[in-house]
Amino acid sequence: MPKTSPDRRDSAALPGKRDRQAGYYAGPRTDHFDGTSFFNPDGEGPKGFLDVLRWQFSSRRERWPDRVPSPFPPDRPPQRVDGGLRVAFVGHASFLIQAGGLNILTDPVWSERASPFTWAGPRRYNPPGIAIDHLPPIDVVLVSHNHYDHLDLATLAALWRRDRPRFIMPLGNDAVVNGRFPDIVVETADWGDGIALGPEAVVSIEPAHHWSARGTRDRNRALWGAFVIAVGGRTLYFAGDTGFGGGRHFARTADRFAPIDLALLPIGAYAPRWFMKGQHMNPEDAVQAFTLLGAAQALGYHWGTFQLTDEGVEQPAIDLTDALASRQIAPDRFLPMRPGQVWSTGLRGDR
Repeated sequence: MPKTSPDRRDSAALPGKRDRQAGYYAGPRTDHFDGTSFFNPDGEGPKGFLDVLRWQFSSRRERWPDRVPSPFPPDRPPQRVDGGLRVAFVGHASFLIQAGGLNILTDPVWSERASPFTWAGPRRYNPPGIAIDHLPPIDVVLVSHNHYDHLDLATLAALWRRDRPRFIMPLGNDAVVNGRFPDIVVETADWGDGIALGPEAVVSIEPAHHWSARGTRDRNRALWGAFVIAVGGRTLYFAGDTGFGGGRHFARTADRFAPIDLALLPIGAYAPRWFMKGQHMNPEDAVQAFTLLGAAQALGYHWGTFQLTDEGVEQPAIDLTDALASRQIAPDRFLPMRPGQVWSTGLRGDR
């Protein structure tokens, strides 16, 4: 499939305009935008400062080992996959998706820390499952929202210098990227919008139950979202970062896009539950989401790379096993991915 030029901007994918004062999106009110900030319709917003203090002072954080090496060696992906589907896990929320001749990255983070600082903040407990120099040419980069463990400016700049991929993000996230790198072309879209990636490939931005901020004064000024990718005759769902939110957005996605062949779902960063429930799913939530989506296969992420919350490093995988067993779902249908691990189907020689 021929690569679409990153300089091409479809006007349908660029609704609204910039708020000149704040730099973020400005546009008409919707069911999830009040004219200034985005919100979760029929859902909840992020916890406040007093709740953060309560968590920090009452935290019973499990201690992780100094390093958490993956049992899988670093992946050396092929340049292209024309038949079948190949998905390699880099770490946290970063996947390399190869199908239909396209190479797509989700929430790429190769930095050592998920932080505005190089010397402080959550650090990696394992190296990326693919060395950045071993990536094939990247055509498309999907970024779900602007938290530091998902939107990594250093990685985006490196990818732009190397490959000039198309950067596709929910509304307002271009302000974050262009505030540091004004020459990078970013395409933004709202929930429900589809963007063509080529003659037979399209990505749609769909609802998620989350929030956004890069600092103390820009909370919810940029939108968050999930992605549905139709490529190579298959349909993939990438949840980004999300709470269960009553399951409404998963049911809506299933109604619009079924059948879904593969769902990439977060399973970690969920403790303590009273604080994290609105923004992060636990494995039980993720299995419910998998069921609502009606997906044939799921891969779990958002665990084991950065310690963001209180649970132990292996607890998400343990809890996922229990949640699948309680619903009598075969464990190989929902895998807790580790860096370097590859899942594929329909490839020549695939097992």
